[in-house]
Amino acid sequence: MKHAVYLGVVLLGTWLLWSGHYTPLIISFGVLSCALVVWITHRMDTIDEETVPLEHVLAIALYLPWLCGQVILSSFTVARIILSPKIAIDPEFVNPKMSQKTDLGEVIHANSITLTPGTVSVELHDNDILTHALTKKMADDVMEGSIDRRVGRLEGKS
Repeated sequence: MKHAVYLGVVLLGTWLLWSGHYTPLIISFGVLSCALVVWITHRMDTIDEETVPLEHVLAIALYLPWLCGQVILSSFTVARIILSPKIAIDPEFVNPKMSQKTDLGEVIHANSITLTPGTVSVELHDNDILTHALTKKMADDVMEGSIDRRVGRLEGKS
């Protein structure tokens, strides 16, 4: 039950943040739609520790700002590469190793690579991710493993 309540609170908070409308009618529509989603999800019996990871709330709160910062830094790097005729584009494929033990951790790792401009996760294998990088520096950054370590902390590893 606590997972359902937490899901409802997160959905409602996200809805309020993104809607930007705070009239009683619109808020009541938001509350009803979030309650409907929680009820349907509960009836489908899909609310569990993996879909609503209560024990990882702090780790997620630390991971998301870091990921957003990496996306912003990479965006500036890609813009500089595109706008500068002197910077050579040297694309390559790399296979960084993953230390994630869960499917969710592997997906978060692969999606984090893809969300970062200049890199794309192409294929997910048992313990590695085939990744396309726009430059050698970006490939080296992926191989360095900071995303792997951060996602590992998100899974509960030290």
